[in-house]
Amino acid sequence: MEAKTKDLWVLIETREDGSPAKVGLELLNPGRILADKQGGRLVAVVIGQNVQKSVEEAAKYGADQVLVVEGSEYQQYTTDAYQLAMVYLVEKYAPTTVMIGATNIGRDLAPRVTAKVGTGLTADCTSVDIDEESGNIAWTRPAFGGNLMATILCPDHRPQFGTVRPGVFKKPEAGESHADIIKEEFHVANDQIRTRIIDVIREAAGEIVDLEGAEIIVSGGRGVGGPEGFETVIKPLADVLGGVVGASRAAVDSGWIAHSHQVGQTGKTVAPKLYIACGISGAIQHLAGMSGSKVIVAINKDPDANIFRVADYGIVGDLFKVLPALTEEIRKKKGE
Repeated sequence: MEAKTKDLWVLIETREDGSPAKVGLELLNPGRILADKQGGRLVAVVIGQNVQKSVEEAAKYGADQVLVVEGSEYQQYTTDAYQLAMVYLVEKYAPTTVMIGATNIGRDLAPRVTAKVGTGLTADCTSVDIDEESGNIAWTRPAFGGNLMATILCPDHRPQFGTVRPGVFKKPEAGESHADIIKEEFHVANDQIRTRIIDVIREAAGEIVDLEGAEIIVSGGRGVGGPEGFETVIKPLADVLGGVVGASRAAVDSGWIAHSHQVGQTGKTVAPKLYIACGISGAIQHLAGMSGSKVIVAINKDPDANIFRVADYGIVGDLFKVLPALTEEIRKKKGE
């Protein structure tokens, strides 16, 4: 299909209570820059039930326009209902670009919508920009197991669709709302929804870990030596700092800690204020998930470890000696 506008859309993923997921608000930041370069508007798309909070947040964080599809059939995400609603909107308004968070929902929804409207999809991006020569979106994502970063252009079909990892971008600064709110009446009949959520088992994968929202993360890698290392040195430091525990793929694959803690290409992309990497060598797959952290501290006994190349502060030493001493000093400073 051909684009009717130069607008750039960002899907604001909503929770069951109608509030926005963080990733949608994050994408309004690059969305603003790219929309201006394209010469179009930044449009937030909100689908759900009782979504006034999400609409207000999208407008406050910079959207020029908010398209709203609301109904009881959208309270819980279902592939059929959301796909039909998104296809309806895309075909009606025909934007130039659509960005969706690379969440479980985004990874399910985006390929289905693009298949229906006859365009392509660049998935799991870690960077977006405009290619100055062609004017197309330059989507950058890990390739070949994370050993290369590929930049992909979609010159022939519109809209240009991409999913972008959570935590890659910061939310823009909030301001006054000047957005136009457009409510679309589009409803999906019950017989068009082939699957329904019967129950949600929230702790199936173990402890729920909010890595993407954490301001402080203490991560352990192969150098931690085993599950007891996470319990005896990593978790105490995370607790005293008020942070959460992260891990490298090597630690997760070894069964030392649940996948919900994994940071990296096949885990979560994070950008905390403080990231402490303990016994992590710094493979490119791990760096892809945490290099956006504001301050990186690396602790490793190998002075040539790749992690030191991205660290703001580095400690060459035995983490089983360094971390307990660091934890104790922090406790003293806090008066505990």
